[in-house]
Amino acid sequence: MSVPEQSTRSDPSDRPGRSVPSPRHPTHPVDRAFLSLERRRPDVRWDAGGVAYLSGPPPTLAGLRAHVGFRLRGLPLLTSRVEGGRRSRWQPDADFAVDRHVHEVVADGPAAWESALHTALNAPFAPGAYWGIWLVHGHEPDAYALCYRFHHACQDGSAAAMTFRAVLGEGEPSARPVPGRSRRAGVPRRVGAAVGLAAKFVADSLAVRGHRPDAAFTPSGERRLSRGRVPADTLRRIGTARGGSAHDVHLAALAGALSLWSARSGVPLPRVTAVLPVDARRPDEDQTWGNRCFALPLELPVGTVSEHPDGSRDAAAALRRLDHVMATTRKLRGEAWRQAIQDLVRFMPGRPTEWYLRRMLSPRVTNVMATSMPLAEKGSLGETQVTGTALLPLLVPGHLFGVGLSFFGDWAEVSFVADRALPLGELLPELWEQAVAGLEESSAPTGT
Repeated sequence: MSVPEQSTRSDPSDRPGRSVPSPRHPTHPVDRAFLSLERRRPDVRWDAGGVAYLSGPPPTLAGLRAHVGFRLRGLPLLTSRVEGGRRSRWQPDADFAVDRHVHEVVADGPAAWESALHTALNAPFAPGAYWGIWLVHGHEPDAYALCYRFHHACQDGSAAAMTFRAVLGEGEPSARPVPGRSRRAGVPRRVGAAVGLAAKFVADSLAVRGHRPDAAFTPSGERRLSRGRVPADTLRRIGTARGGSAHDVHLAALAGALSLWSARSGVPLPRVTAVLPVDARRPDEDQTWGNRCFALPLELPVGTVSEHPDGSRDAAAALRRLDHVMATTRKLRGEAWRQAIQDLVRFMPGRPTEWYLRRMLSPRVTNVMATSMPLAEKGSLGETQVTGTALLPLLVPGHLFGVGLSFFGDWAEVSFVADRALPLGELLPELWEQAVAGLEESSAPTGT
Protein backbone atom coordinates (compact mmCIF):
# COMPACT_ATOMS: atom_id res chain seq x y z
CA MET A 1 0.00 0.00 0.00
CA SER A 2 1.17 3.52 -0.70
CA VAL A 3 0.49 6.38 1.65
CA PRO A 4 -0.49 9.82 0.30
CA GLU A 5 2.30 11.50 -1.62
CA GLN A 6 2.70 14.41 0.74
CA SER A 7 3.02 12.03 3.71
CA THR A 8 6.04 10.24 2.32
CA ARG A 9 8.02 13.46 2.47
CA SER A 10 7.68 13.58 6.25
CA ASP A 11 10.36 11.77 8.21
CA PRO A 12 8.96 9.63 11.08
CA SER A 13 11.05 11.57 13.55
CA ASP A 14 9.73 14.96 12.37
CA ARG A 15 8.48 17.20 15.15
CA PRO A 16 5.59 19.04 13.52
CA GLY A 17 5.25 21.46 16.42
CA ARG A 18 8.51 23.05 15.24
CA SER A 19 7.31 23.73 11.71
CA VAL A 20 3.90 25.08 12.80
CA PRO A 21 4.36 26.48 16.32
CA SER A 22 1.57 25.48 18.70
CA PRO A 23 0.06 28.23 20.83
CA ARG A 24 0.05 27.93 24.58
CA HIS A 25 -3.47 26.89 25.45
CA PRO A 26 -5.03 26.87 28.94
CA THR A 27 -6.38 23.57 30.19
CA HIS A 28 -10.11 23.50 30.72
CA PRO A 29 -11.68 22.57 34.10
CA VAL A 30 -12.90 19.29 32.54
CA ASP A 31 -9.31 18.52 31.43
CA ARG A 32 -8.09 19.13 34.97
CA ALA A 33 -10.92 17.00 36.38
CA PHE A 34 -9.83 13.99 34.31
CA LEU A 35 -6.19 14.53 35.28
CA SER A 36 -7.30 14.57 38.91
CA LEU A 37 -9.24 11.34 38.41
CA GLU A 38 -6.08 9.73 37.07
CA ARG A 39 -4.10 10.84 40.11
CA ARG A 40 -6.82 9.52 42.43
CA ARG A 41 -7.16 6.19 40.61
CA PRO A 42 -3.91 5.39 38.78
CA ASP A 43 -5.07 1.78 38.46
CA VAL A 44 -7.93 2.79 36.12
CA ARG A 45 -7.69 3.36 32.37
CA TRP A 46 -9.10 6.84 31.75
CA ASP A 47 -8.89 6.57 27.98
CA ALA A 48 -11.37 6.43 25.11
CA GLY A 49 -10.99 6.31 21.34
CA GLY A 50 -12.09 4.52 18.21
CA VAL A 51 -11.22 1.90 15.61
CA ALA A 52 -11.27 2.37 11.84
CA TYR A 53 -11.49 -0.78 9.72
CA LEU A 54 -9.92 -0.50 6.27
CA SER A 55 -10.01 -2.59 3.11
CA GLY A 56 -6.73 -2.95 1.24
CA PRO A 57 -3.09 -3.82 1.90
CA PRO A 58 -1.87 -2.33 5.20
CA PRO A 59 0.86 0.32 5.25
CA THR A 60 4.23 -0.31 6.76
CA LEU A 61 4.78 0.98 10.28
CA ALA A 62 7.30 3.52 8.92
CA GLY A 63 4.84 4.67 6.27
CA LEU A 64 2.06 5.09 8.81
CA ARG A 65 4.33 7.07 11.11
CA ALA A 66 5.23 9.36 8.22
CA HIS A 67 1.58 9.88 7.33
CA VAL A 68 0.55 10.61 10.92
CA GLY A 69 3.55 12.91 11.40
CA PHE A 70 2.48 14.97 8.39
CA ARG A 71 -1.17 15.20 9.46
CA LEU A 72 -0.22 16.23 13.00
CA ARG A 73 0.84 19.61 11.64
CA GLY A 74 -2.85 20.54 11.76
CA LEU A 75 -3.45 19.05 15.24
CA PRO A 76 -1.25 21.02 17.65
CA LEU A 77 -2.78 19.52 20.79
CA LEU A 78 -1.44 16.08 19.90
CA THR A 79 2.12 17.38 19.91
CA SER A 80 1.70 19.23 23.21
CA ARG A 81 1.92 18.40 26.89
CA VAL A 82 0.39 19.78 30.09
CA GLU A 83 2.64 21.94 32.23
CA GLY A 84 2.04 24.08 35.29
CA GLY A 85 0.08 23.64 38.50
CA ARG A 86 -3.26 25.31 39.24
CA ARG A 87 -2.93 27.37 36.04
CA SER A 88 -1.79 24.50 33.84
CA ARG A 89 -1.53 24.95 30.08
CA TRP A 90 -1.04 22.85 27.01
CA GLN A 91 2.22 23.84 25.37
CA PRO A 92 4.44 22.39 22.60
CA ASP A 93 6.36 19.27 23.60
CA ALA A 94 9.96 19.84 22.53
CA ASP A 95 10.67 16.11 22.89
CA PHE A 96 7.70 14.92 20.83
CA ALA A 97 8.43 11.96 18.53
CA VAL A 98 5.88 10.14 16.37
CA ASP A 99 7.37 6.70 16.98
CA ARG A 100 6.45 6.92 20.69
CA HIS A 101 2.79 7.25 19.69
CA VAL A 102 2.32 5.04 16.60
CA HIS A 103 2.68 1.28 17.12
CA GLU A 104 2.05 -2.03 15.37
CA VAL A 105 0.34 -5.29 16.34
CA VAL A 106 0.70 -8.20 13.90
CA ALA A 107 -1.81 -11.04 14.06
CA ASP A 108 -0.45 -14.52 13.39
CA GLY A 109 -3.13 -15.44 10.86
CA PRO A 110 -6.95 -15.16 10.86
CA ALA A 111 -7.40 -17.00 14.15
CA ALA A 112 -5.27 -14.41 15.98
CA TRP A 113 -7.26 -11.35 14.89
CA GLU A 114 -9.24 -11.00 18.12
CA SER A 115 -6.09 -11.40 20.18
CA ALA A 116 -4.28 -8.70 18.16
CA LEU A 117 -7.19 -6.27 18.50
CA HIS A 118 -7.34 -7.06 22.23
CA THR A 119 -3.68 -6.06 22.50
CA ALA A 120 -4.37 -2.72 20.80
CA LEU A 121 -7.37 -2.04 23.05
CA ASN A 122 -5.49 -2.72 26.27
CA ALA A 123 -1.88 -1.69 25.57
CA PRO A 124 -0.53 1.04 27.86
CA PHE A 125 0.52 4.39 26.46
CA ALA A 126 4.21 5.18 26.24
CA PRO A 127 5.45 7.01 29.37
CA GLY A 128 4.30 10.62 29.26
CA ALA A 129 2.07 10.07 26.20
CA TYR A 130 -1.59 11.09 26.17
CA TRP A 131 -2.53 9.13 23.03
CA GLY A 132 -1.51 6.31 20.72
CA ILE A 133 -2.34 4.71 17.36
CA TRP A 134 -2.01 0.97 16.81
CA LEU A 135 -1.80 -0.56 13.31
CA VAL A 136 -3.45 -4.01 13.57
CA HIS A 137 -2.97 -6.41 10.66
CA GLY A 138 -1.84 -9.89 9.65
CA HIS A 139 -5.20 -11.67 9.73
CA GLU A 140 -5.93 -11.02 6.03
CA PRO A 141 -3.78 -9.69 3.17
CA ASP A 142 -6.27 -6.95 2.22
CA ALA A 143 -7.71 -5.77 5.50
CA TYR A 144 -6.40 -3.99 8.59
CA ALA A 145 -7.49 -1.69 11.39
CA LEU A 146 -6.24 1.47 13.05
CA CYS A 147 -6.98 1.80 16.75
CA TYR A 148 -6.75 5.36 18.11
CA ARG A 149 -6.89 5.84 21.87
CA PHE A 150 -6.51 9.02 23.93
CA HIS A 151 -6.49 10.01 27.57
CA HIS A 152 -9.76 11.81 28.28
CA ALA A 153 -7.87 14.79 29.69
CA CYS A 154 -6.51 15.24 26.16
CA GLN A 155 -9.73 15.18 24.16
CA ASP A 156 -13.45 14.59 24.19
CA GLY A 157 -15.44 12.82 21.49
CA SER A 158 -15.89 15.84 19.23
CA ALA A 159 -12.17 16.59 19.29
CA ALA A 160 -11.39 12.93 18.59
CA ALA A 161 -13.79 12.97 15.64
CA MET A 162 -11.90 15.95 14.24
CA THR A 163 -8.69 13.94 14.62
CA PHE A 164 -10.33 11.12 12.64
CA ARG A 165 -11.24 13.53 9.85
CA ALA A 166 -7.76 15.05 9.85
CA VAL A 167 -5.96 11.68 9.67
CA LEU A 168 -8.38 9.52 7.67
CA GLY A 169 -11.30 11.64 6.53
CA GLU A 170 -12.00 14.10 3.77
CA GLY A 171 -11.92 17.11 6.08
CA GLU A 172 -15.64 17.89 6.01
CA PRO A 173 -16.99 19.83 9.00
CA SER A 174 -18.56 18.06 11.94
CA ALA A 175 -22.32 17.58 12.03
CA ARG A 176 -22.35 18.34 15.76
CA PRO A 177 -25.21 20.62 16.92
CA VAL A 178 -23.96 23.89 18.39
CA PRO A 179 -25.84 26.84 19.93
CA GLY A 180 -26.13 30.01 17.91
CA ARG A 181 -24.04 33.04 18.69
CA SER A 182 -25.10 34.65 21.97
CA ARG A 183 -27.02 37.92 22.21
CA ARG A 184 -26.39 40.43 24.98
CA ALA A 185 -30.10 40.93 25.64
CA GLY A 186 -30.46 37.30 26.65
CA VAL A 187 -27.63 37.14 29.18
CA PRO A 188 -29.71 37.38 32.42
CA ARG A 189 -32.09 34.72 31.16
CA ARG A 190 -29.16 32.52 30.13
CA VAL A 191 -27.58 32.85 33.58
CA GLY A 192 -30.83 31.80 35.19
CA ALA A 193 -31.18 28.82 32.85
CA ALA A 194 -27.61 27.68 33.50
CA VAL A 195 -27.98 27.93 37.28
CA GLY A 196 -31.30 26.12 37.16
CA LEU A 197 -29.85 23.35 35.01
CA ALA A 198 -26.89 22.93 37.37
CA ALA A 199 -29.20 22.74 40.39
CA LYS A 200 -31.40 20.14 38.70
CA PHE A 201 -28.59 17.74 37.87
CA VAL A 202 -26.84 18.20 41.20
CA ALA A 203 -30.15 17.36 42.91
CA ASP A 204 -30.58 14.31 40.67
CA SER A 205 -27.12 13.05 41.65
CA LEU A 206 -27.74 13.60 45.37
CA ALA A 207 -31.04 11.72 45.21
CA VAL A 208 -29.19 8.43 44.71
CA ARG A 209 -26.30 9.10 47.08
CA GLY A 210 -27.27 6.13 49.27
CA HIS A 211 -27.58 3.73 46.34
CA ARG A 212 -24.98 0.99 46.48
CA PRO A 213 -25.21 -1.08 43.31
CA ASP A 214 -24.65 -4.81 43.60
CA ALA A 215 -21.66 -6.04 41.63
CA ALA A 216 -22.94 -7.82 38.51
CA PHE A 217 -19.63 -9.62 37.98
CA THR A 218 -16.02 -9.64 39.10
CA PRO A 219 -14.02 -7.51 36.61
CA SER A 220 -10.99 -9.01 34.89
CA GLY A 221 -9.46 -5.62 34.04
CA GLU A 222 -9.38 -6.43 30.30
CA ARG A 223 -11.64 -4.70 27.80
CA ARG A 224 -13.49 -6.41 24.97
CA LEU A 225 -15.04 -4.78 21.88
CA SER A 226 -18.17 -6.07 20.13
CA ARG A 227 -19.95 -4.39 17.21
CA GLY A 228 -23.23 -4.16 15.34
CA ARG A 229 -24.60 -1.96 12.59
CA VAL A 230 -27.81 -0.87 10.89
CA PRO A 231 -28.42 1.56 8.02
CA ALA A 232 -28.33 5.10 9.42
CA ASP A 233 -31.52 5.95 7.50
CA THR A 234 -33.34 3.26 9.50
CA LEU A 235 -32.69 5.09 12.78
CA ARG A 236 -33.58 8.45 11.23
CA ARG A 237 -36.79 7.13 9.68
CA ILE A 238 -38.00 5.59 12.96
CA GLY A 239 -37.17 8.75 14.89
CA THR A 240 -38.87 11.05 12.37
CA ALA A 241 -42.04 8.93 12.40
CA ARG A 242 -42.37 9.46 16.18
CA GLY A 243 -41.13 13.06 16.27
CA GLY A 244 -37.72 12.18 17.69
CA SER A 245 -34.13 11.70 16.55
CA ALA A 246 -31.89 8.84 15.48
CA HIS A 247 -30.15 9.09 18.86
CA ASP A 248 -33.51 8.64 20.64
CA VAL A 249 -34.04 5.44 18.66
CA HIS A 250 -30.56 4.23 19.59
CA LEU A 251 -31.22 4.76 23.30
CA ALA A 252 -34.64 3.10 23.12
CA ALA A 253 -33.09 0.12 21.33
CA LEU A 254 -30.37 0.02 23.97
CA ALA A 255 -33.03 -0.18 26.68
CA GLY A 256 -34.75 -3.01 24.84
CA ALA A 257 -31.46 -4.87 24.35
CA LEU A 258 -30.63 -4.51 28.03
CA SER A 259 -34.01 -5.90 29.05
CA LEU A 260 -33.42 -9.06 27.04
CA TRP A 261 -29.76 -9.27 28.08
CA SER A 262 -30.76 -9.10 31.74
CA ALA A 263 -33.29 -11.91 31.31
CA ARG A 264 -30.81 -14.15 29.46
CA SER A 265 -27.71 -13.43 31.54
CA GLY A 266 -29.44 -13.55 34.90
CA VAL A 267 -28.00 -10.14 35.85
CA PRO A 268 -30.78 -8.09 37.49
CA LEU A 269 -31.16 -4.48 36.36
CA PRO A 270 -33.34 -2.65 38.87
CA ARG A 271 -31.98 0.65 37.53
CA VAL A 272 -30.02 1.64 34.44
CA THR A 273 -28.92 5.26 34.14
CA ALA A 274 -26.70 6.25 31.24
CA VAL A 275 -24.32 9.17 31.36
CA LEU A 276 -24.55 11.11 28.10
CA PRO A 277 -21.61 13.35 27.09
CA VAL A 278 -22.93 16.51 25.40
CA ASP A 279 -20.65 18.68 23.25
CA ALA A 280 -20.73 22.26 24.55
CA ARG A 281 -18.28 24.04 22.24
CA ARG A 282 -19.14 27.49 21.01
CA PRO A 283 -19.53 27.88 17.25
CA ASP A 284 -16.17 29.68 17.04
CA GLU A 285 -14.29 27.27 19.33
CA ASP A 286 -11.54 24.98 18.05
CA GLN A 287 -12.59 21.34 18.10
CA THR A 288 -9.10 19.93 18.46
CA TRP A 289 -8.29 21.20 21.96
CA GLY A 290 -9.18 19.35 25.16
CA ASN A 291 -12.66 18.85 26.60
CA ARG A 292 -15.76 20.98 26.21
CA CYS A 293 -18.33 18.39 27.22
CA PHE A 294 -21.00 18.13 29.89
CA ALA A 295 -22.25 14.87 31.42
CA LEU A 296 -26.00 14.38 31.64
CA PRO A 297 -27.75 11.42 33.31
CA LEU A 298 -30.60 9.64 31.52
CA GLU A 299 -32.55 6.79 33.07
CA LEU A 300 -33.23 4.05 30.52
CA PRO A 301 -36.62 2.28 30.61
CA VAL A 302 -35.49 -1.34 30.95
CA GLY A 303 -38.22 -2.65 33.23
CA THR A 304 -40.37 -4.38 30.60
CA VAL A 305 -39.12 -7.30 28.52
CA SER A 306 -40.16 -6.62 24.91
CA GLU A 307 -40.50 -10.28 24.01
CA HIS A 308 -43.43 -12.64 24.60
CA PRO A 309 -42.82 -16.18 25.95
CA ASP A 310 -43.22 -17.54 22.40
CA GLY A 311 -40.36 -15.33 21.20
CA SER A 312 -42.53 -12.75 19.40
CA ARG A 313 -41.94 -9.05 19.95
CA ASP A 314 -44.04 -6.80 22.17
CA ALA A 315 -44.51 -3.85 19.82
CA ALA A 316 -46.26 -1.69 22.38
CA ALA A 317 -43.41 -2.04 24.90
CA ALA A 318 -40.84 -1.04 22.27
CA LEU A 319 -42.75 2.11 21.34
CA ARG A 320 -43.32 3.00 24.99
CA ARG A 321 -39.58 2.91 25.49
CA LEU A 322 -39.03 5.22 22.55
CA ASP A 323 -41.69 7.65 23.76
CA HIS A 324 -40.14 7.62 27.25
CA VAL A 325 -36.69 8.45 25.87
CA MET A 326 -38.06 11.18 23.60
CA ALA A 327 -39.92 12.82 26.46
CA THR A 328 -36.68 12.95 28.44
CA THR A 329 -34.45 14.22 25.64
CA ARG A 330 -36.89 16.74 24.14
CA LYS A 331 -35.48 19.61 26.19
CA LEU A 332 -31.94 18.69 25.23
CA ARG A 333 -32.80 19.24 21.58
CA GLY A 334 -33.97 22.77 22.31
CA GLU A 335 -31.82 25.86 21.86
CA ALA A 336 -32.33 27.08 25.45
CA TRP A 337 -30.96 23.94 27.09
CA ARG A 338 -28.06 23.67 24.71
CA GLN A 339 -27.14 27.26 25.40
CA ALA A 340 -27.42 26.65 29.15
CA ILE A 341 -25.12 23.62 28.90
CA GLN A 342 -22.64 25.64 26.86
CA ASP A 343 -22.65 28.42 29.47
CA LEU A 344 -22.18 25.95 32.32
CA VAL A 345 -19.16 24.36 30.69
CA ARG A 346 -17.68 27.75 29.83
CA PHE A 347 -17.97 29.37 33.26
CA MET A 348 -18.18 26.63 35.92
CA PRO A 349 -15.12 26.76 38.25
CA GLY A 350 -12.65 23.92 38.54
CA ARG A 351 -13.62 22.36 41.88
CA PRO A 352 -17.38 22.19 41.23
CA THR A 353 -16.62 20.79 37.78
CA GLU A 354 -14.48 18.01 39.22
CA TRP A 355 -17.05 17.21 41.93
CA TYR A 356 -19.87 17.05 39.39
CA LEU A 357 -17.90 14.86 36.99
CA ARG A 358 -16.99 12.42 39.76
CA ARG A 359 -20.67 12.23 40.74
CA MET A 360 -21.87 11.63 37.18
CA LEU A 361 -19.31 8.87 36.61
CA SER A 362 -19.97 7.18 39.94
CA PRO A 363 -21.80 3.82 39.67
CA ARG A 364 -24.04 5.12 42.46
CA VAL A 365 -25.43 7.59 39.92
CA THR A 366 -24.88 6.03 36.48
CA ASN A 367 -23.94 2.55 35.33
CA VAL A 368 -23.61 2.88 31.54
CA MET A 369 -21.57 5.33 29.43
CA ALA A 370 -23.49 6.12 26.22
CA THR A 371 -21.99 8.38 23.58
CA SER A 372 -22.59 9.05 19.89
CA MET A 373 -20.67 10.91 17.22
CA PRO A 374 -21.00 11.72 13.49
CA LEU A 375 -17.59 10.87 12.05
CA ALA A 376 -17.40 11.35 8.28
CA GLU A 377 -19.01 10.47 4.97
CA LYS A 378 -15.93 8.55 3.87
CA GLY A 379 -12.33 7.97 4.82
CA SER A 380 -9.12 6.57 3.36
CA LEU A 381 -5.42 6.07 3.88
CA GLY A 382 -3.57 6.09 0.60
CA GLU A 383 -5.44 3.71 -1.72
CA THR A 384 -7.21 1.86 1.09
CA GLN A 385 -10.72 2.76 2.15
CA VAL A 386 -12.38 2.91 5.56
CA THR A 387 -15.19 0.32 5.56
CA GLY A 388 -16.36 0.55 9.17
CA THR A 389 -15.82 2.29 12.49
CA ALA A 390 -16.25 1.63 16.19
CA LEU A 391 -16.19 4.10 19.05
CA LEU A 392 -14.33 3.12 22.22
CA PRO A 393 -16.21 4.88 25.03
CA LEU A 394 -14.72 5.39 28.46
CA LEU A 395 -15.25 2.25 30.57
CA VAL A 396 -15.79 3.52 34.11
CA PRO A 397 -15.10 1.22 37.10
CA GLY A 398 -18.42 -0.12 38.34
CA HIS A 399 -20.25 0.51 35.05
CA LEU A 400 -21.70 -2.39 33.05
CA PHE A 401 -20.17 -1.16 29.80
CA GLY A 402 -19.63 1.80 27.51
CA VAL A 403 -21.67 1.99 24.30
CA GLY A 404 -20.87 4.20 21.34
CA LEU A 405 -22.90 5.00 18.23
CA SER A 406 -20.88 6.27 15.28
CA PHE A 407 -22.35 7.57 12.03
CA PHE A 408 -20.02 6.79 9.14
CA GLY A 409 -21.16 6.89 5.54
CA ASP A 410 -24.52 5.13 5.23
CA TRP A 411 -24.16 3.18 8.48
CA ALA A 412 -24.98 3.67 12.13
CA GLU A 413 -22.46 1.46 13.94
CA VAL A 414 -22.88 0.48 17.55
CA SER A 415 -19.94 -0.65 19.66
CA PHE A 416 -19.93 -2.05 23.18
CA VAL A 417 -16.76 -1.85 25.29
CA ALA A 418 -17.10 -4.11 28.32
CA ASP A 419 -14.94 -6.02 30.72
CA ARG A 420 -14.29 -9.51 29.38
CA ALA A 421 -15.96 -10.95 32.48
CA LEU A 422 -19.36 -9.36 31.74
CA PRO A 423 -21.79 -12.31 31.35
CA LEU A 424 -22.97 -12.72 27.74
CA GLY A 425 -21.63 -9.28 26.88
CA GLU A 426 -20.95 -10.47 23.33
CA LEU A 427 -24.73 -10.70 22.73
CA LEU A 428 -25.38 -6.99 23.23
CA PRO A 429 -24.79 -5.80 19.61
CA GLU A 430 -27.08 -8.49 18.22
CA LEU A 431 -29.78 -7.70 20.78
CA TRP A 432 -29.46 -3.99 19.89
CA GLU A 433 -29.90 -4.77 16.18
CA GLN A 434 -32.96 -6.87 17.00
CA ALA A 435 -34.39 -4.05 19.10
CA VAL A 436 -33.93 -1.60 16.20
CA ALA A 437 -35.70 -4.07 13.89
CA GLY A 438 -38.55 -4.31 16.41
CA LEU A 439 -38.90 -0.53 16.53
CA GLU A 440 -38.87 -0.35 12.74
CA GLU A 441 -41.62 -2.96 12.51
CA SER A 442 -43.68 -1.34 15.27
CA SER A 443 -43.45 2.17 13.82
CA ALA A 444 -44.25 1.16 10.24
CA PRO A 445 -47.50 2.72 8.94
CA THR A 446 -50.45 0.36 8.77
CA GLY A 447 -53.26 0.24 6.27
CA THR A 448 -53.95 -0.92 2.79
